[in-house]
Amino acid sequence: MKKGFSRTWKAMLPWPKPPGTRYSACHFCDTLHESFPVNEGSAARCIRCGAVLYQNRPASLVRATAFSLAALFLMVLVHVFPFLTMDAASLRRNLTLISASTALMDENAPILGTAIILFTVVAPLVLAGGMIYVCFPLMFGRSAPLACHVAKWMYRTEPWNMVEVFLLGVLVSLLKLAKVADVHFGFGFWAFAGVMVCLAGAVAGIDREELWDRLEVARK
Repeated sequence: MKKGFSRTWKAMLPWPKPPGTRYSACHFCDTLHESFPVNEGSAARCIRCGAVLYQNRPASLVRATAFSLAALFLMVLVHVFPFLTMDAASLRRNLTLISASTALMDENAPILGTAIILFTVVAPLVLAGGMIYVCFPLMFGRSAPLACHVAKWMYRTEPWNMVEVFLLGVLVSLLKLAKVADVHFGFGFWAFAGVMVCLAGAVAGIDREELWDRLEVARK
């Protein structure tokens, strides 16, 4: 068996549990359980309420890294191609996320313009970039420098990743704009929808407990 293939296959096996007794608390009823390894594709559930404590997802590191790479690639397309195209009174204007944010700042709405940049540009980049930085070295049994700190900030920015909220707000606004102008979805809009799907897939690709266990084992 080739060395590269064996390393990739190792990332698809159940994650390594650190030595010693470890515990997991239920997120719903706070019942404390002893943490133990589960088979690939299986999940550990709370004995009191039945909620999922953690899951051993198949090929978790590969899936999280692949979805994150796809999200970064689509983010480039979002900023390169028009997000929306509006035709009104023989005038056509192409809008991107950055141009929409700067337009809001020019119209005396700096807080809203800054929020769009933070929640739809910075937060997704931090989440996708952090996932690649942390998960890709773990595929080879290694821990990147300051990976634990990056993982903490990655999960802290996850609640502020409002790609789907922004996309829903755009759709609602289009219902009103359609009365005064012809609005067309640009390629950037569909790329942005793809970013939403890929980020959801990246976060769901690996369980948090598995990620922390792999980081702890790789650091030793």
